[in-house]
Amino acid sequence: MAAIALTIAGSDSGGGAGIQADLKAMSALGVFGASVVTAVTAQNTQAVTAVHGIPLDVISAQIDAVLSDLDVKAVKIGMLGTPEIIHTVARGRAAFEGPVVLDPVMIAKSGDALLAQEAVRPLRDVLLPTATVLTPNLPEAACLLNMPAAETREQMAEQGRALCALGAGAVVMKGGHGSGDICHDLLIDSSGVMAEFQAPRQDTKNTHGTGCTLSSSITAGLANGRTLRDAVAQAHDYLQGAIARADELNVGAGHGPVHHFHRVWPA
Repeated sequence: MAAIALTIAGSDSGGGAGIQADLKAMSALGVFGASVVTAVTAQNTQAVTAVHGIPLDVISAQIDAVLSDLDVKAVKIGMLGTPEIIHTVARGRAAFEGPVVLDPVMIAKSGDALLAQEAVRPLRDVLLPTATVLTPNLPEAACLLNMPAAETREQMAEQGRALCALGAGAVVMKGGHGSGDICHDLLIDSSGVMAEFQAPRQDTKNTHGTGCTLSSSITAGLANGRTLRDAVAQAHDYLQGAIARADELNVGAGHGPVHHFHRVWPA
């Protein structure tokens, strides 16, 4: 019987990020994905042209419908958009006792904002303390801490510990926005760096959905009963393969998606 994971996030009409990326990644890793849509975006590889938040009662009804029937083993929370949606999701998932992966989605690959400025505080104060693991990129971590973005490994580790001090069980500090030929991702808990994952930076513009894909891949691993360290390691390897094969898809004129099914589709 397949393990079940739930993604609570926004819809990307271009198919490369959000709910669509989450379900593809979960499927590729052998997990049945259920979904709660928090917002509908008009989006492609170049821009986000419209965002429509789902009514709060419908978001609540989706969460209730899934959790009351499906044996969900892990939950990923992505794009939420507004303070009201954040509070609604926090109330809805309160009854869930399994691992929760929180991806603090703030800005699309195109540069368009996906989180209202007034929603940063409730995201930090209400949802962050409930997360088994938080998966920010460097700008997102800086925004949550009201600090400049980390530029060194030591600063990444310091900010990861600071986010743990705010209540997150652990933090994956993603180094994709950093510099240098090697990308460093750090898995950190309150005691310090638990593990470091390195990979050469890949020369491609097709990285749309990398954050969503990593967080949903971690969720899939946790749903399958992996330890957090093993789930992050599996997700890191899977994402590197998806980026390496991204150019084969040739989707859109902007930042195209990674190849979620690189292990299935032929080269």
